[in-house]
Amino acid sequence: MVKTDISGVREMEGTLGYDSVRTIRGVGEGVVTWLPKQGVTVARGEQLYRVDERPTVVFYGSTPMYRRLDTPGSVGRDVRVVADNLKAVGYDIGQQPAVGAVVRQRAPVDQQTSADAGSSTASEADQTAEPGSGPPPSAQGDDAGQETGAGQPAEDRTGAGQSPTPARQVTVKEGDGVLTEGLMAAIKRWQKSLDIEPTGILESSDVVVTRSAVRVSEVSAQTGDAAANDLLSVSATTKSVRIPVETLDLGTIKAGQKVTVLLPDGTETGGEVATIGTTIKADQEGESGTGVSKINVTVSVDDAEAVKGIDAAPVQVRFEAEAKKGVLAVPVGALLALREGGYAVRLAEGRSADGRSAAGRLVPVETGMFARGVVEISGEDITEGMKVEATA
Repeated sequence: MVKTDISGVREMEGTLGYDSVRTIRGVGEGVVTWLPKQGVTVARGEQLYRVDERPTVVFYGSTPMYRRLDTPGSVGRDVRVVADNLKAVGYDIGQQPAVGAVVRQRAPVDQQTSADAGSSTASEADQTAEPGSGPPPSAQGDDAGQETGAGQPAEDRTGAGQSPTPARQVTVKEGDGVLTEGLMAAIKRWQKSLDIEPTGILESSDVVVTRSAVRVSEVSAQTGDAAANDLLSVSATTKSVRIPVETLDLGTIKAGQKVTVLLPDGTETGGEVATIGTTIKADQEGESGTGVSKINVTVSVDDAEAVKGIDAAPVQVRFEAEAKKGVLAVPVGALLALREGGYAVRLAEGRSADGRSAAGRLVPVETGMFARGVVEISGEDITEGMKVEATA
């Protein structure tokens, strides 16, 4: 154990590549009739693939399409995704009910009688009401004034000789969308633009929801394959560097820290520590199979143009921190993790206060800067000149 100067400059190996790779799997029956080329970018409103010549289109959002949207008055975050995306690509979706409004859900479109199909679905005002105000005013208005046979409201009947289907009321929550008449009309116009039947019904297979534009990283299916398989892989259009860092080396790495990325062609570009993972993975190294705990550190690249021509490549990342002078340091291999937390070193030789040998005694230490295989340590029983045991 000696006093020495420690430089905070370290270089670590990482891998440059596209972010957020995910596999896209087809839904339902059918045959794949069109697939994109590897490397193309697909943005909002553009088709990602086709099944039975019906396009599956990219929408942006965080909630996937998990159900068939065929029921006027349906409420949910998936409906909000549809509303936001159709509005973003230029369709008039009408007014969406406010948070706290009460919405009446009618029968699914393809279960309504021909009489219902001849009239409009509930109007925007008919579908909503103020929170806590009971049934919407229209329940006592136009619908209540129609001839309904056994006194049932028009929206509750399913046709002569059939059992009535009571309307269900749902309260709109934060982040919800509502399948209103205006939104269903927008879906029909959008469907016409795609050359598919304008039903106003959205199938779960019609849309793939991503957070932003995606890049097709791999195409695993072929035209003619069954749709319900892994079809392709996509990623974000941005690139980053992933570095598996040993947990002992994380001491001086902080989110937001500036770094330098050394590219395969010898050029350099700036970067920044974007995220530090929370999942520890044990790599098996050497014949002994000793596990080395590592955490993934992600570095964003400042200049996208500098890595434009690189899809994936090994790179070096230089971390810089201020140097420290005259600190006590030991090899990183001398640190021992304590069961109760923290670290200690094992003394190789020396004498305790009563004159007995102190060899083999564990001494708790506080760690400081890690750099180039050594680590700064401090502690009450730590003095210069002590010898400690260290792994090779």
